[in-house]
This record gives sequence, C-alpha cells and structure tokens, in this order.
Amino acid sequence: MNPQNKDKILAFIRKGVSIPSPENVLIGDEVSLDRISGNSVTIYPGSKIFGEKTLIMAGVKLGYEGPVTVENCQLGPDVELKGGFFRESSFLEKVNVGSAAQVREGCILEEQANGAHAVGLKQTILFPFVTLGSLINFCDCFMAGGTNRKNHSEVGSSYIHFNYTANQDKATASLIGDVPRGVMLNQAPIFLGGQGGLVGPVRVEYGSVIGAGVICRRDILEGDKLVLAQGSYQRQDEPQGCIMDFSPCVYWQVKQKVLNNINYIANLVALRHWYMRVRYVFFRVGPMDEILYEGVLDKLDSAIRERIRRLKGLAERMPRSAELYREIANGRLREKLLTQKDEFFKGWQDLEALFLKNIEDPGDPSSWESFVSEIDRSAAKKSHDYLAVIRGLSDTWKLKGSKWLQEIVDRINKKALEIMPSYKEHHG
Repeated sequence: MNPQNKDKILAFIRKGVSIPSPENVLIGDEVSLDRISGNSVTIYPGSKIFGEKTLIMAGVKLGYEGPVTVENCQLGPDVELKGGFFRESSFLEKVNVGSAAQVREGCILEEQANGAHAVGLKQTILFPFVTLGSLINFCDCFMAGGTNRKNHSEVGSSYIHFNYTANQDKATASLIGDVPRGVMLNQAPIFLGGQGGLVGPVRVEYGSVIGAGVICRRDILEGDKLVLAQGSYQRQDEPQGCIMDFSPCVYWQVKQKVLNNINYIANLVALRHWYMRVRYVFFRVGPMDEILYEGVLDKLDSAIRERIRRLKGLAERMPRSAELYREIANGRLREKLLTQKDEFFKGWQDLEALFLKNIEDPGDPSSWESFVSEIDRSAAKKSHDYLAVIRGLSDTWKLKGSKWLQEIVDRINKKALEIMPSYKEHHG
C-alpha cells in the first residue's frame, strides 16, 4: 500500500468506516472525507473509490460479492453495490445491485430499485421498486410502475433494450410508464418477460405484460394488455400479432400452475428423503463432513419451505381471482375454473399438512430398507465414494431406488388430487 493511500484509508477507518482488508482497497486523493459517512459503512476487499463528487451515506456496503469501482457516484442510505463498475450515477435509499454490474453515467436508481448480477445501465432512470433480473442490457430507458416491493415493475433476465440503429443513431430512448403518474407510486406494474427486448424508441403503458421472448417494436399505449408476439416491422399499420387484454390476478387457468407446483414440492420432498437415508451415509466420515451435510439439508428444507410459501400465496389470491373472473368473463365464464379456484383456496390447509406429513414419511419400509442396506454395503467397500457407489449399482438396484422415490412423488400428487377432485379430470 502506498503511503498516500494508507493515510486516506486510515482516515476512513478513524471516521468509523469498516474496511476489513485495508491493503486491498484503493481510495483516490480527490475523494472528500466530508462526503463519507462513518455510520455502518463497509468497504470490502477489491473496492476502488474515485471522484471528488462521490458521496457515501450511512449503511452503504461495497463489494460484498466481488470487486467494486465507484467513480463520482452518490450512494444514499443502505445502498448495496455488490460488485462491478459504477460511474457518475445516483442511487437512493436501499438500492441493491448484484455483482458484475456496469452502471455508467447518467443513471438514477430511486428507492429500493434493484438489479441482479450482470446488469448494464447507462442513461437509465428506475423509479422505486423497479426490479431487473440478470444478464440485462437496459440503457437509455425510463421505467416506473408498482406500489411497493411486492407489487413492482420487473424486467426479466436476458432482456435487451435495443438503443442503437442501423442508421447509426441513438435517438432511441424508451418510456416505460411515465413521470406524471409514476411519481405517485400508485400505478399498475409493467412486466417485460425474460429473453425479450424493446426496440427503442417505444412507449409502454402501465399494466402492460410483454411475454418472455417477445421483441416489442411498437408502442403499447393501451394498458392492461398481454403481448405475446408482434409483427416484424416498425410501421404502425402492420399486423399487431398476438395482443390481448390482460387482467391482473384473474388467472384464466390455474390447474397446470397448481399441479406443477405440487409436483415440484413432491420432488423436493423425495430428494430430502434421499439425503436423509442414502446420502447421509457418505457424510459420516468426519465432523467436517457432518457439518457439510447439515448445511445441505438446511438449504433443502429452506427450498421446500419457500415453495410451500409461494404456493400458499397463490392460494390466498383465489377468492379475489374468482371475483374478478366473474366480473369480466361475460359469456366466457367456465364453472370448472371457478371450482378449481375454490377447491385450491379451501383445500390449502390440507395441502400444506400433506406436504409437512410427507417430509417426515419416507413411505413403506419395504420400499426403501433393502435399498439403503445395499447402499451401506457398497459404501463400506468403496470408501464412501458417493459417485462410485451410485454408478456401481446394478440396474435392478437403480430401478428399486427410483421406484421408492417415485412412490413418494406419486403419493403426494395423488393425495393432492383427492383434496381437489376437480383437478383429476384428464390428469395424466
């Protein structure tokens, strides 16, 4: 560490900034100590801070996931920039951006706006709560919509705002929402589906949903529309492709969504039993292995709880969904769909109990005891090498193990259909 940088860092530390590895942090001479809060600020190794205009307020965390470079940025309270390059942009309270980001000049991210990893922004303004997925190029945009962290506008992963034309101009800024209504934080969210794109300049109205994989080339000026495809040309008189009304929370079909979620949880439950009775054998080598096993099991339990929580949230929406459906369905009203929503909502407690019961129930011992015994014998012979043991099983034993796990999945799916009998029809 050069003496000049050392003095700067020591001044930061004396002010109260936490710098766990001072020798791996670089702070420019021009950075003003008066513009840095000493209250709960943490600067992790690999961070570089430059610029006389840089401001770092209380609670800021820099570089937790990877190296961070900050140049002439203003970071409001509790901002977290986890990794990447940030230049001449402003981040208001509780903005959170993941690693490998590149946020260049002219960006404003308002309160609680956030992005996952590998987000690229320049001349971009995000209103509160707007959320960006991963691997996104979203330059020259304004985006608003939503009312809180649970009801927010979102851009799916691998999304692109096309902001450079074949004519070599960049007069392509897109307005996704607007300022006059957006500032009131009372507008419907906008959803831009993953692996899609906007060809700027376009305007997108509040409440719009542009499906995954769609390249949107036209203005969407009427709200509450679902865009699943568009024509290939910019001209407004070309065919509009597949654009239909979108009504939030109506859910025009729930069967596949519900059954696929139940089946996903059932598979996680089966995986938990595999860990409890099969993989556990391979973690009995030493205390460190047992700690590793406990960590993996904890994550698996967390995954099951998360999926149950998310499915419960969907169930709780069903009464309102049915009400909205009745209001707008007109001649398209399907009693079967109403029955499915009603059974899902009323049967939720039984569904949740079903999941919790099967988390602890591996099934009939005759389905798994001999298989587990075979695993024990093989593990003892092959020095508890998990991959060698599983690869070395005969086809007969492999089929027996798969049959046991499939029985767990099938049992949960079958019981779920008994709770919601209207879901049985044509269910394969």
